[in-house]
Amino acid sequence: MKKPAVIFKILLTCLLMFVLQVSMAQTFKNPLLPSGADPWSIYKDGYYYYTHSMQNKLVIWKTKNLADLKSAEQKTIFVPTANTAYAKELWAPEIHFINQKWYVYFAADNGENKNHRMYVLENTSDDPLTGSWELKGKVGDATNKWAIDGSVFTYQNQLYMVWAGWEGDINQKQEIFIAKMKNPWTIDGKRHKISTPQFEWEKHGDLNDPGNPPHVDVNEGPQILIHDHKVFLIYSASGCWTDFYALGMLTLKGKDLLNAASWEKSKQPVFKQSAENGVYAPGHNSFFKSPDGKEDWILYHANSAPGQGCGGQRSPRAQKFTWNPDGSPNFGIPVRSDQELAIPSQNK
Repeated sequence: MKKPAVIFKILLTCLLMFVLQVSMAQTFKNPLLPSGADPWSIYKDGYYYYTHSMQNKLVIWKTKNLADLKSAEQKTIFVPTANTAYAKELWAPEIHFINQKWYVYFAADNGENKNHRMYVLENTSDDPLTGSWELKGKVGDATNKWAIDGSVFTYQNQLYMVWAGWEGDINQKQEIFIAKMKNPWTIDGKRHKISTPQFEWEKHGDLNDPGNPPHVDVNEGPQILIHDHKVFLIYSASGCWTDFYALGMLTLKGKDLLNAASWEKSKQPVFKQSAENGVYAPGHNSFFKSPDGKEDWILYHANSAPGQGCGGQRSPRAQKFTWNPDGSPNFGIPVRSDQELAIPSQNK
């Protein structure tokens, strides 16, 4: 008869083997988390660093596999000071690694949407979950107009920011602007509008809310995607409060990124709701590569039922995408929440 200590050791070994097998699962199902709008991730030194909108704070998740987000390490990196211009409605954070430093960009206001502006934090540590985050301040051009959904990217050794903004000072429509940057916290020169809602699928935006205008056309959430020297800007169109929220695409045809004439807009959305798959209002995406660098993935939020709007029921989802013969991305359709997906391909 085995002694209790031996039996305990055997049980512990079995448990550890089970945990290891679970942690090495080769498939996953969407959503990645029960809720989380505006998902963003970056891959560096063997880890994904992920974040999404939390409204009142900024949180970063750290994981070797985005499919394991539910059990990933996480850390709150910023809680805004009360009664400041950036104290409330923290939206669409993005984490970037630029010039050997970490930066987190986010939109925030003082409780009134009309006061939304972009802000940035800086961290000099190797690991963004360690060290300290310093608020570098507001990031904006000289007009100081309403701005959300800022994203930065480098093209031909020049740093740029793209964001969603208002032409004037009132909420009539959301458009996409771009500007050069002197450094990760300073806009260089004027903002330039490169996209405005023009097609029917970009103009679903009735609000039926006495605190807002009756209708708003929307272009927002711009994300740059570069592949084989081709440059695409993927953005979200129509109101997130509608089931018609979808992704549109601009393709760079000219050489000047600041010139709207250099960009050609696709006449149809490139990723939209799939009622047959039970996925509604997919949008505000970002992109990531598999750990081995061989696969391209889109990360986005969506609702699981119609009419759920912009609230906490939006959840982050991921799926692999391919490329068309002309070099443009092919995102397919949003996959069902019960569909088994192979995890991003790993380094061997």
